[in-house]
Amino acid sequence: MKDRIVVSAVCVFDDAGRLLTVRKRGTAMFMHPGGKPEPGESAVQAAARELAEEVGIVVDPLDLALMGVWIADAANEAATDIEATVFLAPGTWEARPAAEIAEIRWLDLDLLAGGASLPQDLAPLLTDHVLPVLAGTPPEPGQPEAGRPGPGQPEPHRLEHTD
Repeated sequence: MKDRIVVSAVCVFDDAGRLLTVRKRGTAMFMHPGGKPEPGESAVQAAARELAEEVGIVVDPLDLALMGVWIADAANEAATDIEATVFLAPGTWEARPAAEIAEIRWLDLDLLAGGASLPQDLAPLLTDHVLPVLAGTPPEPGQPEAGRPGPGQPEPHRLEHTD
């Protein structure tokens, strides 16, 4: 049986409509900004904290929209899955690498929609789950509906922002 790491991640776009990806120091794969929740921290709180720590984007956790919860192969840990709660940040942003982030790269989704090949150094969570949802592609047979958990996964809860 594989080990499992629970993480939160955030989809962030710039004013050109490109998706932010990051590469952590000592790794080769690009992924969303995000990471593991600290003790007592909710998934959305972890997402907002990691976004600020890793790329300098400060957003209120209540402003993050839940995209879904997925299980994917971990990008940088052998024989390990991640259970990722993925959020969408509102608006457009500029980012800078900080903390453990060695490099940022903006992924042009319009080029991908036009038939360009995916970079080979993207994390499985991105390629197998998030990019198909962003492209509006239906899930593969036997895969959970986009944004919906698979068998044995927790049902995501929609965050409501109230003033």
